[in-house]
Amino acid sequence: MSDALARPAEAGSSAPPRSNAVVAVLAFAGIVVSLMQTLVIPIIPELPKYLNASASNTAWAVTATLLAAAVATPVVGRLGDMFGKRRMLLTSIVLLVSGSIVCALADSLVPMVIGRALQGLAAAVVPLGISIMRDVLPSDRLAGSTALMSASLGVGGALGLPSAAFIADHYNWHSLFWISAALGVLSFLLVLVLVPESKVRTGGRFDLVGSLGLSAGLISLLLAISKGSDWGWTSATTLVLGTAAVAILLSWGWYELRSPQPLVDLRTTAKPQVLFTNLASIALGFSMFAMSLVLPQLLQLPTQTGYGLGKSMLTVGLVLAPQGLVMMAMSAVSAGVTKAKGPKVTLMIGALIVASGYALNIVLMSEVWHLILVSCIIGAGVGFTYGALPALIMGAVDPSQTGAANSLNTLMRSLGTSFASAIAGVILAQMTTDFGGAALPSENGFKVVMAIGAGAALLAFFLASLIPKARTAVEAPAAKAPAPAPEVSEAKA
Repeated sequence: MSDALARPAEAGSSAPPRSNAVVAVLAFAGIVVSLMQTLVIPIIPELPKYLNASASNTAWAVTATLLAAAVATPVVGRLGDMFGKRRMLLTSIVLLVSGSIVCALADSLVPMVIGRALQGLAAAVVPLGISIMRDVLPSDRLAGSTALMSASLGVGGALGLPSAAFIADHYNWHSLFWISAALGVLSFLLVLVLVPESKVRTGGRFDLVGSLGLSAGLISLLLAISKGSDWGWTSATTLVLGTAAVAILLSWGWYELRSPQPLVDLRTTAKPQVLFTNLASIALGFSMFAMSLVLPQLLQLPTQTGYGLGKSMLTVGLVLAPQGLVMMAMSAVSAGVTKAKGPKVTLMIGALIVASGYALNIVLMSEVWHLILVSCIIGAGVGFTYGALPALIMGAVDPSQTGAANSLNTLMRSLGTSFASAIAGVILAQMTTDFGGAALPSENGFKVVMAIGAGAALLAFFLASLIPKARTAVEAPAAKAPAPAPEVSEAKA
């Protein structure tokens, strides 16, 4: 597909010095945004006291970010394709900074939830950054750069947890958000100065009806998933939301197929390379998040249980931090495998590594070093898979659709993490052991969740095997320089 191979620089040429700055700045922006996912974890137990609210109400500080990110990611990706990816990237960072400042000034529940929702609206930074890389980098830099950008989702989360725990232990909790605001401002300035705007546009009109329909469907679905355990899985609220989600999303799909300028081109997403990549992304998102649920609890449960390690939240962060460094290191290896064998092989290898990490965790879970080893193995697999996913997506879509396509793929991963949270939560709530009158998750419960995580990774391997062999965006011929991607000012209805 010649359009998918269009590069602004000659394939095989050495990267200009500016390319290094573009990659570094975009990866930094991705890490800053991913920090928001773990920023509040160390202070969740104290939020009811800080905000003078109940624990069930303060949980909305997490839920609001999840819902806002799900709505913003596909919408902002489409807007980036239409009006400029760098422009929408800067807008997303402004929302992050605004949300951080609102949270930093908050002493009650409502402004905290508003601020966290604004932070969630910045979730499209990573897919937008990947799309910018496709448009402005030479082809010989694309595989490694997009792998690093994609891995920033995990890197920021892994490094953010110990940092946030340390800050929360030693300083006022508001400082967490002042620091995130400062990092956001720095990221904004770096993008403004060093990242060029892509000239690849779709033009056309924005699909407002499609965006509202998708937003309503996703909010209904994610509310049912994330709050179902609190409300009851058979409660009227959960059932109504679940039913509404199905009805709305089916109606939305019917509308999008008939829209001349849809928010999401469902015919493109039905291409086997895109379809199976997105399905594998859901399974991988599930598998990755299962570890985030199990390992912190194992580390923090009392040693008297016989399987808990009795560690602090700061120790939890330090144990999980090496995983982020491994992800970053593996992004370069992932790019090498992609260049040599193709992203399909890279994705399959990464899925097998993740599955082996969970299998090992079932038998190695009694020492701190066991969990460090397991988290690093799983992190290595995630580094492989997250590097391959954008290459597969960009190899199957037109350059003018990369923002929307990458954003949709990121949304698929987020849906996987939401399903993991719900399913693992049910398992750990049902498989418990009595400890001083309190019901704690049992050792067998953790093992079941880890086995399911391994199964999800194997499912991702199977789905990846169904991806057809196709030329990707990083496999441009070295013999001649492709023409620069043309700017398209107006989409044809």
